[in-house]
Amino acid sequence: MDRIDIKSRKEVDFLVRRFYEQIRKHESLGPIFNQVVEDWEHHLVHLSDFWEIILLQTGPGRGKFNPAQVHVTVDRKVDESIDQAHFGNWLELWFQTVDRYFEGENAVYAKEHARRMAHMLFMRIWEARKKE
Repeated sequence: MDRIDIKSRKEVDFLVRRFYEQIRKHESLGPIFNQVVEDWEHHLVHLSDFWEIILLQTGPGRGKFNPAQVHVTVDRKVDESIDQAHFGNWLELWFQTVDRYFEGENAVYAKEHARRMAHMLFMRIWEARKKE
């Protein structure tokens, strides 16, 4: 399969769906996501909205996303069991999915942004635990 750049909602949605196919089957990430996500189709559309804003600066929902709060809430739902290794696994799958299907400026940015986001989200989870 030829790799292409991420230039439209179609590619963003493809990336998100291929990525979460892997997440749902992953030995340590699957149980967390499958426990928390009640409606996968809704979740995938929501995540495609998020990544479309990040990668293309287009799409619905500008300003409606609060990933830090969502991840703190998820951590509480799974008895504060999310650790740094989970974010490492998440990044590994994200990078593999991006690299398998995409190349170019937006593909590079997708990986850079994911790396920064994973670090920030883990820190927010850790900070929220310390406040309690």
